[in-house]
Amino acid sequence: MAEVTRKALVGVLKTTADLLDLLHQEAFRAQAYRSAARSLEAIEAEVGALLDSGFAGVPKVGRTIASELQAYAASGAFAPLEEAASQVPPGVLGMFRVRGLGPKKIRTLWDTGIDSLETLREACRDGRVAAIKGFGAKSAATILDAVEFALSAQERQYLSTALDVSEMLTAQLEGLDPRVSGEARRGLETAGTALVTVTATASDLDGRLAGLVEDLQADADQPILSGRIDGVPLQVAYAPAEARGALNLLMDSPQPYRDELRARARTRGLDLSTQGLHRGSTLLPTPTEADALRKLDLPCRPAEYREPEHDGLWEALPGPGELVTAADLRGMLHTHSVWSDGAATVAHMAEEALRLGHDFLGTGDHSRAAHYANGLSIERLRAQLREVRELQAAGLPLVAGAEVDILEDGSLDYPDDVLAELDYVVASVHSYFTLDAARQTERLIRAASHPLVTILGHPTGRLLLRRPGYAMDLDAVLGACEAAGTVVEINANAYRLDLDWRDVLRWRGRLTFAINTDAHVPAGLADTRYGVVVARKAGLTPAEVVNNLSRTEFLAFVQRQRESRMAP
Repeated sequence: MAEVTRKALVGVLKTTADLLDLLHQEAFRAQAYRSAARSLEAIEAEVGALLDSGFAGVPKVGRTIASELQAYAASGAFAPLEEAASQVPPGVLGMFRVRGLGPKKIRTLWDTGIDSLETLREACRDGRVAAIKGFGAKSAATILDAVEFALSAQERQYLSTALDVSEMLTAQLEGLDPRVSGEARRGLETAGTALVTVTATASDLDGRLAGLVEDLQADADQPILSGRIDGVPLQVAYAPAEARGALNLLMDSPQPYRDELRARARTRGLDLSTQGLHRGSTLLPTPTEADALRKLDLPCRPAEYREPEHDGLWEALPGPGELVTAADLRGMLHTHSVWSDGAATVAHMAEEALRLGHDFLGTGDHSRAAHYANGLSIERLRAQLREVRELQAAGLPLVAGAEVDILEDGSLDYPDDVLAELDYVVASVHSYFTLDAARQTERLIRAASHPLVTILGHPTGRLLLRRPGYAMDLDAVLGACEAAGTVVEINANAYRLDLDWRDVLRWRGRLTFAINTDAHVPAGLADTRYGVVVARKAGLTPAEVVNNLSRTEFLAFVQRQRESRMAP
């Protein structure tokens, strides 16, 4: 099994607690697992050290839970979860993916015979859910929307997951020129399959994937092996060196562009397939994608620009060498610490940012309305500011900010005199997701137009594979950002990637963007890679990203932004 992560440990504890609640079993055990999960989220120690010490000193992680977690890290199986899951039909387990449904409601639905996403969808449509005590028509309509979303997302993986599995495969296939391919290479926010291409024959791959890939199967018609790693679908596509370019071109293109390529080949008396580019029975050498495109008399279209949304635009976009990279980002803005719901001190977060090669860190803990996230009262915010100023005086490159809640009416969670004490302000929505589109739009426009708001955080509120963005006129909100000079966030958290690259593409040249990790733990600062993928897919250069500025330049940018809004 791959090295276990903190997220995985927390996940199995929380899931076990949910299933025990669902089964009405041992409420005290469910609470014990939840408490242990919260402790692991909050503690700063590395996972390896925790496992080696048997979780010594970790609150709420007793001897039994510690032993179960160590066994999970060694085997990949968490025994209490396996036992609980064995008592629940697979369809009922799938209902946990519906936003807003917890163990209690799922149990109620299960007791009435609703035992899968598909039956839940039908029951919402035919009135059965509305008739259940504690639900009602409005609840049924909301659940139906969430079920439809869950069903549409169930065959997809997060970009981060697809990249993790793909990179695991490339390590295993070293020496065969392995390359991350498919949707992950193109930078889509989710992927159906983790895909790697290699220069090899089928016999070269014999035994290379044993012990890593489950359910390994060969395709009868194409040079592709399929299987799963930890449940994630994967493919390894292989070709000899002289056909590798044709293989990559097809595997790294969406279906509409593949169809165009094959049609183009046919007009020239050629056949393009995963076996290579042929004229009759003769293989035409295409060691690279550029070679294949040249033989088709086509320009070299970068993989990042091959979606239908790029048609008619991509040739005017910057070339790959001009696009923003993680190395261009000098400031890590919008980060969290132990002052709110983060797991590390401000100093620790800053030190990790510097270790990763960035120049400074911008704090961004939650404001007081975010009580669930230990949001800061005005008194606590000012105490944090004192700490930040002391750290700055000691030489730590920090910028003092806050992630301030946008309230229901579009006003901000701190008064203006308090906001003015901050070096910069991120304004974000964390509540009232279900306002109608007109009210939500008005709310966000008001916040984005506030003279002290620097950045509009995760603008649509979407959670990939969990919930869509809230209803609103996004273009009206982005237009307000343009008019006010408000920076728009590309939230690099792999579960958000918000703003969507399609919207960034439409608005590039009119807005300034910030690639922010929203990191709550030091390791989260590395999520910049996912935000950069979004930015590159939208054609952004370093000049269009505010994180490209030095600390001094960023503070000057905020000052100019504020002065321009205050001008008569």
